[in-house]
Amino acid sequence: MTFSDGTSADSDEPAGPQPVVAVVGRPNVGKSTLVNRIIGRRQAVVEDVPGVTRDRVPYDAQWNGRRFTVVDTGGWEPDARDRAAAIAAQAEIAVQTADVVVFVVDATIGATDMDEKAVRMLRRSAKPVILVANKADNQAVELEATSLWSLGLGEPHPISALHGRGSGDLLDAILAAMPPAPPIIEGGPRGPRRVALVGRPNVGKSSLLNRVAREERAVVDSVAGTTVDPVDSLVEMDGEIWQFVDTAGLRKRVNQASGTEYYASLRTAGAVEAAEVAVVLLDAAEVISEQDQRVLTQVVEAGRALVIAFNKWDLVDADRRFYLDKEIDRELKRIPWAIRVNISAKTGRAVDKLAPALRRALASWEKRIPTGALNQWLTALTQATPHPVRGGRAPRVLFATQAGVAPPRFVLFTTGPFDAGYQRFVERKLREEFGFEGSPVEVSVRPRKKLGPGGRGKAHG
Repeated sequence: MTFSDGTSADSDEPAGPQPVVAVVGRPNVGKSTLVNRIIGRRQAVVEDVPGVTRDRVPYDAQWNGRRFTVVDTGGWEPDARDRAAAIAAQAEIAVQTADVVVFVVDATIGATDMDEKAVRMLRRSAKPVILVANKADNQAVELEATSLWSLGLGEPHPISALHGRGSGDLLDAILAAMPPAPPIIEGGPRGPRRVALVGRPNVGKSSLLNRVAREERAVVDSVAGTTVDPVDSLVEMDGEIWQFVDTAGLRKRVNQASGTEYYASLRTAGAVEAAEVAVVLLDAAEVISEQDQRVLTQVVEAGRALVIAFNKWDLVDADRRFYLDKEIDRELKRIPWAIRVNISAKTGRAVDKLAPALRRALASWEKRIPTGALNQWLTALTQATPHPVRGGRAPRVLFATQAGVAPPRFVLFTTGPFDAGYQRFVERKLREEFGFEGSPVEVSVRPRKKLGPGGRGKAHG
């Protein structure tokens, strides 16, 4: 990996627990811009208004061969209320769980009363604190930053997170404050399965994350759109560690969104692409909407395993269940293979069914059918129900193979093109025979080329 200042960060450090660096400070001092500078890419959502970051959001970073996790936090404010209080609490949790704290102050303003109150909170944590004077874009502001010695946190590090000025020296200081590198761990199992929590705003994604994590990992608010960045969390469910990503609710199509929402939409799309399985949350108490359909389409088109969780089941009465069954038949008829669970993140109802559903979906997503068994089954199927005659002839299957997994992909080599309806028929029967519950399946047809003058027929390669 190469950082934005050109420094290579290829690491040969052994795998193991990574040190955690929390970036904290009052709102709008440039914490997310600094996080982007540290990780070397525009990952954290940045906008020129305070309060864009709300949860504690971890990112992987490297510097001088050392891997670590940097945690972006929302703006810390003393005596905050309502949502601001929840955001401040997330920042304090980040401080408590960090190995090193980077405290960011706006060098163009200097130390404020709020900064001084934050210093008292940081001192109570007894964690190593590195003081950063951000927005020191020139030498004059850099000289003014020396006044920050008054905060009693030691030497201020003047930097410009936006332009990269002083970032290398800051990273050296962060590494020096970290605990020693972990010992080499030989071998080891595969990493945690990656699960994306997706859905439209206010369906309960953050509430579900907090429920399965058994602690407040994400800010929950009745106002839609509280989560902006994807939030990575390692949680234990049913005796297994899972890597959950709580994503921003998608209100609009990416090309129709703007500002924070545009970048949040990109992050959500990226979280789905990086996941192995997606849990799409639908509000069971409300009608399945176009937004819900768009989220489901995004997951299916990404080729990810799928579990649909109907949340807020505690609000569903007998009448709603009757209409919901009809909505499922009508609105979800194109994905009858998706695994469905009825849960309540608020009460914890049936949340324990989530891990078995995820395992079933992932097993299908990675399932491979032996070529012999596949062709034997397909021969019997096409003999019993041959393709309709087209132009006096019916195309036949010459050979079939499974081209890949995650998701399962099948290729049929045939004597001619297949009708789309017959292709769907083959896919449906394939699922009936071999399962694939919870996973998309791709079936493609490669017709043999027609005979040319003096030539022999070939299948498309």
